[in-house]
Amino acid sequence: MSSAKLVPELLVSNHAASRDFYVRIIGFDVCFERPAEKFSYLDLGGAELMIEEETDFWATAPRERPYGRGMSLQIEVDALAPILARLAAAGIALFRPVEEAWYRAGKDYNGNRQFLVQDPDGYLLRFFEDLGTNPAPTSGRIVG
Repeated sequence: MSSAKLVPELLVSNHAASRDFYVRIIGFDVCFERPAEKFSYLDLGGAELMIEEETDFWATAPRERPYGRGMSLQIEVDALAPILARLAAAGIALFRPVEEAWYRAGKDYNGNRQFLVQDPDGYLLRFFEDLGTNPAPTSGRIVG
């Protein structure tokens, strides 16, 4: 069992399509599944995620696409290039292109090389490589 304190569970409209996106294209590993429930528990280098085909069990309101409006998931990866190559090969457009961004955290800035993409249901995913910490970055989009 996972030791993660928070694991998002995304309700998806088509489990097979979402599983293919997350596993084949993005590169998540399947930790375990419950096929009868159309449920998968996934891991990508310690970033854990659950996907389950939606039923009325979790319904709190009518669902509209894109799902997850107002929420995005930040996922740290060792390398963006393999994911970008698989997305391009699958013909999946990026929501925001690859960029370098520096986010202020106290007196320093944390650097990310990042991009955003939507999954088949429109959940917004931000994948990033860590660029380290810098007291005063001189390049990239500086935030804060």
